Amino acid sequence: MTATPAWPPNSAPRLFVDTSLAEGAEVRLDAAQANYLLMVMRLGVGDAVRLFDDRTGEWAAEIVVAGRRDARLRAVAHLAPREPMPDLWLCAAPVKRQRIDWLAEKACELGVARLVPVLTRRTVVDRLNLDRLRAHMIEAAEQCGRTALPVLDEPVKLPALLRDWPADRQLLFADETGGAPLPEVARAGPAAILIGPEGGFDPAERETIRALPQARGLTLGPRILRAETAALAAVSLWMATAGDWR
Repeated sequence: MTATPAWPPNSAPRLFVDTSLAEGAEVRLDAAQANYLLMVMRLGVGDAVRLFDDRTGEWAAEIVVAGRRDARLRAVAHLAPREPMPDLWLCAAPVKRQRIDWLAEKACELGVARLVPVLTRRTVVDRLNLDRLRAHMIEAAEQCGRTALPVLDEPVKLPALLRDWPADRQLLFADETGGAPLPEVARAGPAAILIGPEGGFDPAERETIRALPQARGLTLGPRILRAETAALAAVSLWMATAGDWR
């Protein structure tokens, strides 16, 4: 089937598949994806689906096998390349489950290139289900038309993060004791935003961060923000100032 302006329809479901796509490539669905398409959406052989793989972009595909034990799609036409992403990392101390899930989802929607969970002295949550966080990012990308996913790192302790910090990457850290507005300190090029836990960084951590040549203190205004709110506020400001919202 050849892609036309009417095919695939905009209403076609979107799915992420963790394999490189090419014209004619067949993809076997996992059980959850097959159930969603065949039982929830009531699709069958010949129906259209949009696929993206976080590698080659978005593809029009059609269902070629719709069995209970074997559901497969075939990529038919390349619709769009993988979208460019601003080179922004979000380094954030983990918060409670529902709030870190929300943070991962929104970071994906806003276009963060990498999400780095950072363990600090005041971090309460020290164990993360990375598979669950990635699933939230995938769902957000499927719903929002994204063709790229953030890299999700293993949790790292703050001293190790700072010790190995890239020389060419600016580090903007939310400093509750005072900093500059983001438009005054953000610059073009690789960057990262560092958000502490509830209660903020302790004094020794703050001094260690400030000692990093690439670090700049950041204020997010006169109001006290929860950690996940501060993270998304800072990302939004950066996107508008130095990212791809300009």
